Amino acid sequence: MTFSNPEPEQIRRLLHSVHSIAMVGLSPNQSRPSFRVASGLQSLGYRIIPVRPRHGGAEPSGAGVAAAHLLPQSAGFASNVTEVRPMVAEVLGEKVFPDLESLPELPDIVDVFRAAKHVPAIVESCIKLGIKNLWLQEGIIHEEAAQRAGGAGITVVMDRCMWRDAVKFGVHPRREQAS
Repeated sequence: MTFSNPEPEQIRRLLHSVHSIAMVGLSPNQSRPSFRVASGLQSLGYRIIPVRPRHGGAEPSGAGVAAAHLLPQSAGFASNVTEVRPMVAEVLGEKVFPDLESLPELPDIVDVFRAAKHVPAIVESCIKLGIKNLWLQEGIIHEEAAQRAGGAGITVVMDRCMWRDAVKFGVHPRREQAS
C-alpha cells in the first residue's frame, strides 16, 4: 500500500487547527531551510518549539565551525575533522529541547527537518506521547513510517512545505485567534 497525503482541503483545515509546532531539526543557521520555514511560520502566528537532537555534539550539519578540507594536514590537522554542531539554548526566541520527550507540553503538530532515516524513531515518539499530527517537510519521505503513524491515528503530511502550504491556503493563526 502506498501512502497518500490528505486532500488539499484537509491540509488547509489541519493548518488552521494547529498553533504550536515542534520543529525537529530546526537549525539556528539563518541560511538553512529549517530556519527560514520556522521564521516564516512564526511570522504567520504559529508558535515554534525548536527540537535539536544532540548526537555527542558533532554532526556534519553544515552549521559547523571547522571543515577538514579547509585545515591543512601539513600544519598538523587531522584529515578526519568533522564539523561541530553548535549547542544553542534558543532559536527564534524559543527554548531549544533535545527531543520530543523533553517538551513541557504536547505540540499540536511535529514538523520534521531531519533525514528520512530518523523518521521511524520520531514516529514512535509521537505515538508514545499521543501527538496527533506529523508533517514531513518537502524532500523527506518515509513510506513505512508514514503508514505506521497513520495506522496509529496520526494525521500525516509528507514531502510538502508547511510554510508554503500555510501561505497558499491563507492560514494566519494569530489573526484568527484574535477574532
